[in-house]
Amino acid sequence: MTARLRSFAMLSAAALSALTIGAAARPAHADADVHGRGVLAGSTTASYFWDDSSGRAGDTGLPAAGKPMQKGLAASPSWPLMTEGYVVYQGKKLPFFVGDRGPGDPSSRGVMLDLDAKTFAELTGGRFNPDTLGVDGVQGEGHIKIQYVVTKWGDGVGRKAAPVAFDTGAWRQQDTGTAPLSVKK
Repeated sequence: MTARLRSFAMLSAAALSALTIGAAARPAHADADVHGRGVLAGSTTASYFWDDSSGRAGDTGLPAAGKPMQKGLAASPSWPLMTEGYVVYQGKKLPFFVGDRGPGDPSSRGVMLDLDAKTFAELTGGRFNPDTLGVDGVQGEGHIKIQYVVTKWGDGVGRKAAPVAFDTGAWRQQDTGTAPLSVKK
């Protein structure tokens, strides 16, 4: 009986060790979260921007979170800075993090996420143009309907719920609650 228990214990330890090693080897992704699902999901219209601090093409300077402009950086009119998630457009899924505020006026017309131009280009099949800071090859399309999933809320000020327009001031309010998973259509 002791030999059987020892064999079972060794087998259990080996299995647990394999699971632990396998889990540690998995890379972290923006769409990974503790519960295996997002904390908020929905759909909205997205635009694009690229702020390289040069002052050209409507550039407003360094993004609000203090991070340099980069692929995956998005602007939200109401979510806390450093919120993470992913967007889906025509079957393509790309990660984002909220590193800036905006869009301003377009958010009052339902444009609730401003993706960086490189992410927008990859989603739409366009090309980022470093000379104009725009996206070429999308026939002038500057807005797309996307699905979003927030996987982790940022710690800063902002509203942890479906996005609302910039002029509501939600971007400057500290939200200590967490929003339930919802789908806005």
